Amino acid sequence: MTAAVDRYIQQNESRFLDELFTFLRIPSVSTLPEHKKDVARAAEFVADALRQAGIEHVEVIQTAKHPLISGDWLHAPGKPTVLCYGHYDVQPPDPLDLWDTPPFEPNIRNGNVYARGSADDKGQMYMHIKAIEALRETHGGRLPLNIKFLIEGEEEVGGESISAYVRRHKEKLKADVALVSDTELFADGVPTLCIGLRGLVYLEVEAAGPARDLHSGMYGGAAPNAVYGLIQLLARAKDEKGRIRIPGIYDDLSTPDPVEVESWKRLPFTEKEFLQHIGSSALTGEPDQSVLARVWARPTFEVHGIAGGFTGAGAKTVIPAKAVAKVSLRLVPEQKPEKVVAAVKEWISQNTPEGIRTAVRVLSASPATLVNPHHRAIEAAAKAFSDVLAKETVFVRGGGSIPIVGEFASELGIPTVLMGFGLPDDGLHSPNEKYRIANYYLGIRTIAKFLEDYAAL
Repeated sequence: MTAAVDRYIQQNESRFLDELFTFLRIPSVSTLPEHKKDVARAAEFVADALRQAGIEHVEVIQTAKHPLISGDWLHAPGKPTVLCYGHYDVQPPDPLDLWDTPPFEPNIRNGNVYARGSADDKGQMYMHIKAIEALRETHGGRLPLNIKFLIEGEEEVGGESISAYVRRHKEKLKADVALVSDTELFADGVPTLCIGLRGLVYLEVEAAGPARDLHSGMYGGAAPNAVYGLIQLLARAKDEKGRIRIPGIYDDLSTPDPVEVESWKRLPFTEKEFLQHIGSSALTGEPDQSVLARVWARPTFEVHGIAGGFTGAGAKTVIPAKAVAKVSLRLVPEQKPEKVVAAVKEWISQNTPEGIRTAVRVLSASPATLVNPHHRAIEAAAKAFSDVLAKETVFVRGGGSIPIVGEFASELGIPTVLMGFGLPDDGLHSPNEKYRIANYYLGIRTIAKFLEDYAAL
């Protein structure tokens, strides 16, 4: 990063923070109809910020739910194009009584700004805009490379509109790489690039036994029980060591790159601290895999909830006729969601207990994504991170999913640089969500340096 860029950011820190506070005061809760106008107001705020930063062709694109914002600056022939993504919608702040200060009145405590959306994703997305502003103001009104923006207001409610938009506008969104800041540092001060995200298959498994609920005194011991039958079925999915028993689940797994594995060894991680954080007496899962491999690079089978029968106060001695379970499988690179779904359905068909009928409903299915750590953009991002924080960048994976990253890969054919600056204790989606103010400025500096370095390759 040039000295001029760094100086510009330092001189404008107070204004950058004031603008973020104005943004955070807008209650852009995408899931609640009563905040529809607030979401639209946040979209206009983002569009105005892009225009003020020098981005051209800025559009607020109406959708069936909430607006998308797009824009570009394409005056650097022969230089790469970066597609910047983020979202301006936020989760509901409930329960309000657990907030120390109002969720939409930013409050500074201990070097953090506390507000809904501060880390997820307003604070991180806004860093992109301020980095672009800093580069243009210090490069004679120009940028060192080409930039496109696509920012959505539905990330917290499924992202249907942006998915459809990406599929329809591939040429408009054509780029060499995407840039997303919606992740976190592995630990405070540790430059971290997330290069892999697990995919997700989410299912409902329904079990049916008798035609109606039955009196257990009259039929108990002979009639099939839908709840118990479902429990029996689900219990067969993994062995006592946590290995998934469904045939085919482990067929298409790829081995992490040696650069990744070596990077994991440098992380400030201990199994003891991880266990303490969980608050349990022991960890589960494949004993021949490290904890980090289990949560980043191995498939999972989890049961999220079971409903059926009688669960109210008092007693009601029924044999339940129906039960349903919410089940998910996290996928890793090379696994195909459709192949996994087919394997699960076949396994359930073959393992349903006698007297029970089962049905499987697929609620969502998305593949895992993995970026080559040797990609030029990833190497540039790693160097920028290392230069700014004066530590070697570590490569991690995320155990969760960011669907748009997979869509950028499948629809646009581009990798994504996941360069986030949150911290593990920022409390995303929880009361008292926060974002370290120093990391806000750190993000602006690092993103600006990454764009400069990538342009120079």
